Amino acid sequence: METQTSSPAWKTLLAFAIIYFVWGSTFLAIRVGVREVPPFLLAAMRFLAAGLVLYCWMTARGERSPSGRQWMSAFLLAILIFVLDYGLLFWAEQRVPSGMAAVIMATIPAFMALSEIILLRTQKLTARLALALLIGLGGVAVLMSRSLSLGGQPIDSAGAVALIVASIGWSVAAALTRKLPLPTSKVMSSGAQMLAGGVLLTLTSAALGEFRHFHPGAVSRATWLSLSYLIVAGSIIAFTAYVWLIDHESPTKVGTYAYVNPVVAVLLGYFLGGEGLGLRTILGTLFVLTSVVVITTMQPVKKPIATFAVEDTRNFLKN
Repeated sequence: METQTSSPAWKTLLAFAIIYFVWGSTFLAIRVGVREVPPFLLAAMRFLAAGLVLYCWMTARGERSPSGRQWMSAFLLAILIFVLDYGLLFWAEQRVPSGMAAVIMATIPAFMALSEIILLRTQKLTARLALALLIGLGGVAVLMSRSLSLGGQPIDSAGAVALIVASIGWSVAAALTRKLPLPTSKVMSSGAQMLAGGVLLTLTSAALGEFRHFHPGAVSRATWLSLSYLIVAGSIIAFTAYVWLIDHESPTKVGTYAYVNPVVAVLLGYFLGGEGLGLRTILGTLFVLTSVVVITTMQPVKKPIATFAVEDTRNFLKN
């Protein structure tokens, strides 16, 4: 994809700043929200609202509503992306610091590479790729290890496993996205998937009995502000900036958010969230980010992996 040089530089810089810092900050906002609102219910409120806004906006602009087959695809992807990926992310942030959650979720490109090898067959397992995958998993192991004397507490095992499963769910959804019928409009497709995800998350929340433990009157202003931030800034504004960048910059450049977001999340967690930043955190983060950089800059068989990482995750980043 060629860059459109007619775009003002300030617009490009602003769009990059939004996807870097807004998406990086959503992990801390989630951490704040799940302290008082059950995780699947919080995720449901976020994506129902954001999906409804995007869907109605595109419909008002004359965009065709998805067909029956496209809605079926949207609901299938919503199970993987919103219930499995985001639902588990919100749940895990009750147990795992927001910065560490962002670092583990940064392993998504590694699992996407495996999906390309196994499902799409557009990538071969080379020695370099195998090493990058091992480095990324090694970073997660550093964060979880109870035997290494690195200082600081290892992250909760159940939370870490949930985040890994969430990452795998996203990578499988990214592979399926290329095979399923979806609206040609990226915004309509994402709005439909978010709307479907919000419905499924609401049903999941109800099935888990979360409504019984939710009392709106007891929720603090900070939590409502964090939810509003997730809906408006994280889901609508940042997504709009992302779609604009995809049309004006190369996928490789846009894909750099994959290794900027975790750094932003770790720093915000440390300075604003009171989370630790010891040797364990630093080493684990470096390992994972090294893996991400190597994987997203490789030259695969048919299509750059960074293009998959960006175009197939058009619903947002990882959050």
